[in-house]
Amino acid sequence: MENFYIITNRSKDPDYQVTNQIRDFLQKKGKNCYIQQDNQKRKEKGHTDSTGVPENIDCVLVLGGDGTMLQAAADLADLTVPFLGINLGTLGFLAEVNKTDIEHALLRLIEGDYEIEKRMMLTGDVFQEDRDMPEDSTQALNDIVITRKGSLQIIIFTISVNGQFLHRYSADGMIVATPTGSTGYNLSAGGPVVDPKAQLMVISPICPHSMQHSSIVLSPEDEVTISIDTGHDGTVQEVEASFDGNHRVTLRTGDRIVIRRSSRTTGIIKLSRVSFLESLHNKMG
Repeated sequence: MENFYIITNRSKDPDYQVTNQIRDFLQKKGKNCYIQQDNQKRKEKGHTDSTGVPENIDCVLVLGGDGTMLQAAADLADLTVPFLGINLGTLGFLAEVNKTDIEHALLRLIEGDYEIEKRMMLTGDVFQEDRDMPEDSTQALNDIVITRKGSLQIIIFTISVNGQFLHRYSADGMIVATPTGSTGYNLSAGGPVVDPKAQLMVISPICPHSMQHSSIVLSPEDEVTISIDTGHDGTVQEVEASFDGNHRVTLRTGDRIVIRRSSRTTGIIKLSRVSFLESLHNKMG
């Protein structure tokens, strides 16, 4: 690798101390390193802005935590550039490099001692009422979550898979997760943990108003449609679709979101030789 691009979560490295150390280290090794600059678009969106990434970049270094990694993966989904996460936060599944191991990790990158895991992503298309053209289409690496907005009432919604009716739910919401996202909100909602290299989708209800509803594992080729129904008292419901906890879209009664596997993937650079199960054990222990 010759050309590196750094995305920094300013709240985790406010004075760019770690960011500048990485740049200086790479430049001393004869590599090119670019640091994402602040602009209005970045301030509005968060930590990432795809318009500032040079075309010849070989690797994106993401400084922050899993949240910063998720935002970078979605915002840079059109680029075929792998990511390496450097954890400046707390617990991280995606940002595997600790602050004390940065130089060793960079040396392994330079020497080619790494693997790239291709992680499945989701696309969510939001349709208003009976319209055929989506009002919003967004990528997600972890999950797409439907939750109530404002009201404390449960949500009434219908799920169909490949056009076939599955169930009408009364719940606080619904999670559609990738294998990468299975260790996130899905796990907290009682969903299964999945090896991140797998190709599948998991749908998990959030606090369903029934004791018989559990998670369902689907093929990556399946298409999940979540339709927002009328509330119990006949009122118009207003809910929120959240993509990796970043981008949010409001849906109302009559609207629907269609979720399927994205044509894009996220390349995650893996340096650790620790297996997924061992890593999971260490983080859960």
